[in-house]
Amino acid sequence: MKSTLALTALLATTAQAHYIFQQFTSGGTKHAAWKYVRKNSNPAWLQNGPVTDLSSTDLRCNVGGQVSNGTETVTMKAGDEFTFTLDTAVYHAGPVSLYMSKAPGAVKDYDGSGQWFKIYDWGPSGNSWPMRISYTSNIPRCIPDGEYLLRIQQLGLHNPGAPPQFYISCAQVKVTNGGNANPSPTALIPGAFKSSDPGYNVNIYSGSMANYQVPGPAVFKC
Repeated sequence: MKSTLALTALLATTAQAHYIFQQFTSGGTKHAAWKYVRKNSNPAWLQNGPVTDLSSTDLRCNVGGQVSNGTETVTMKAGDEFTFTLDTAVYHAGPVSLYMSKAPGAVKDYDGSGQWFKIYDWGPSGNSWPMRISYTSNIPRCIPDGEYLLRIQQLGLHNPGAPPQFYISCAQVKVTNGGNANPSPTALIPGAFKSSDPGYNVNIYSGSMANYQVPGPAVFKC
């Protein structure tokens, strides 16, 4: 009995030790959790757990995120502002990045196996990391119309010597009034992040972060 209670307490503590991007804001409206964000298939107690395997397709949109599972698609104009909000503020130090990948058709049917391009990075300021409860940016004005996975990633670097932790979610977005740019550089996920990347294997407690390099491709700019 005692061991069962101890395990239950451990699982609860483990779940509370993480966080998840679960809400999406567009057009000034903060939508219900998971309305436009793909919900991962972890059990409830591990819903906000990280991904650590660099070779896993779970790096795209979290565990089980290769399918839509009924997630709706929000329509936005190129250039519109959006926000991802977590269940609790980020408290593991590390960078935050935004990626997009264009679906060949309806994004609800897209598994994220195509090319991804990065649209924004939040890196360190001095030795201070961007640990917040929400992150706001804009759909690039020049990207073509179509349906996209819009991916947010926070990389927890708080435990040197152990695999860094990826906290990931994807929203489903239909972009209108766009341009004709061909976003580059692009990368596949998995494949965009390597164990040899300086920004992946860095010890954040050893020296200045002034020259820190956020893992992944360079940010695409219109």
